[in-house]
Amino acid sequence: MKPGIRFLFAHPAHFIACGFGSGLSPVAPGTAGTLAAWLLFPLIKPYFSDFGFLAFLIAAFIVGIFAAGRTGRALGVSDHGAIVCDEIVPFWLVLLITPETFLWQLAAFIWFRFFDIVKPQPARWIDGHMKHGFGVMLDDLVAAGYTLLVLALFMAAFNG
Repeated sequence: MKPGIRFLFAHPAHFIACGFGSGLSPVAPGTAGTLAAWLLFPLIKPYFSDFGFLAFLIAAFIVGIFAAGRTGRALGVSDHGAIVCDEIVPFWLVLLITPETFLWQLAAFIWFRFFDIVKPQPARWIDGHMKHGFGVMLDDLVAAGYTLLVLALFMAAFNG
């Protein structure tokens, strides 16, 4: 099933899971969802302290588990391409820790997309074996971890 606008608004979980519509992109919906996260971040983050934003991310991750699970069941595919909340929430975590310059954030975007697509272990195992909302969200959290590791290595190289 290819979801459209009617599906997006049929249930709040679908609106959230499909990244407020970004997951409906006909080309590279995961990339569109990550781009939406990047564009939304400067609109959302100023309302929180760093600690408050971490609390927000935990809540958003939990909501994402339920939204992705419900939407996956409705679409008949647990990790349907239109479900992009799993890109959005982990990428917000990456942006929280990434320096606020365009080039660092662009590097974060590219590395996150790379690790989300390649799915190094344990993300590949999670993606293949955990067919529910938690698994959908968790494999992208692993991609965020790899992204942050690579960025930290680059930061150390440039600052050391």
